[in-house]
Amino acid sequence: MDDNAMSDNVSDHKPIVLEHRQVGEAVGDFPPDRRLQLPLTAEERTVLRGRRCSDCGLSLLLQLPREGPLQPGDRLLDRSRSWEVVVIAAPEPLLRVQADSVLELLQAAYHLGNRHVALELHDGELLLLKDSVLEAMLRSRGLRVSACERPFLPEGGAYGGSPSHAHRHSHVHSHSHETP
Repeated sequence: MDDNAMSDNVSDHKPIVLEHRQVGEAVGDFPPDRRLQLPLTAEERTVLRGRRCSDCGLSLLLQLPREGPLQPGDRLLDRSRSWEVVVIAAPEPLLRVQADSVLELLQAAYHLGNRHVALELHDGELLLLKDSVLEAMLRSRGLRVSACERPFLPEGGAYGGSPSHAHRHSHVHSHSHETP
């Protein structure tokens, strides 16, 4: 990034206002000094309005439509489409949970799900945000728990969360809580 452009933005305290969200491929050919990265935690990706800071220190203001949580790779654009800001998943402190059997890991996922804990699921392990109470509960069940730091991409949930490992779609899902 051009040092003058960065110092102008920081010293003026005029944030780049991001109003548009593009999913997928780049929408234009942005010069390197107009292309930024925005590292966000899983929780921060759910908040679509407010001040943020790019990885190089530029002030950003999100004023995005409420279309669900941001996903890594989303491209945010200002009104004039002269800036492109790519969302990246920031590393955060996590717990890695492993078990001797698939059943033990399923039971752990069940108990964490009952507590509405956000989980990232992998073959042979679960990831969750670091929490000493949950860590103690998991260890008491005989599970192997270790700390790690990496981007957290939790599952979206059954009723309309963000499908971080699946495709996006816009059709409506309906269901009834009534029994026939």
